[in-house]
Amino acid sequence: WTVGGSRRVMLPRVGKRFLVQMQHILKPLFQGRNQLLTNTLSGGILMGLGDILQQSWKNFQNPDRVRDWRMTGRMFTVGCSFGPLLTYWYIWLDGVFVGKALKTVGKKVLVDQVVASPFMGLWYFVGMGLLEGHTLSEGWKEFTNKFWDLYKADCCVWPPAQMINFYFLPPKFRVVYINVITVGWDTYLSFLKHRVSQPHTRFNRNSAKFSLVFTILKRMCFTY
Repeated sequence: WTVGGSRRVMLPRVGKRFLVQMQHILKPLFQGRNQLLTNTLSGGILMGLGDILQQSWKNFQNPDRVRDWRMTGRMFTVGCSFGPLLTYWYIWLDGVFVGKALKTVGKKVLVDQVVASPFMGLWYFVGMGLLEGHTLSEGWKEFTNKFWDLYKADCCVWPPAQMINFYFLPPKFRVVYINVITVGWDTYLSFLKHRVSQPHTRFNRNSAKFSLVFTILKRMCFTY
């Protein structure tokens, strides 16, 4: 491909140069203390984005609804709290199960699914409950009421995502990769969290349709 009939531009070379420049710019974000900060802020920003998407869907279905930015702020705060948790969890997991053999990766996925997933779900519901002014016991009750819906959907999404994470990615990129994947997952979390929120909440037909979509998806994943 030529520009102005004289200079030949190789697209693969341009793409490679761009990737090298991006790597040079982003490299400091994944070194030392900056990595923890990157993991923390990306978790908050992307969880907030998931809530924005979920509320945008509600607003599309119900134009009279007013966007709740405080809810988005709570999602951002809880998302930030996941950054350090996930960072040190993966450091421990990579230290116990060393290597990328399929058997080792399978053990990592299993331990992550059995141990980390329920704990992170509990952390989310209790944390959001506290930010909403509820007690620990109320947060625990909500978690137990919604646990199986959460965990069944979790088992559809995270094992394959974690196989990619543990097999292909360097450890320093694990949390940011998870945070990117969780944009869609956090949309579901926000829906599940506020599906039965405050006692005065009224659900219209559009909310019922939105609930039906997730019910169909779960049945597609768990057909016996």
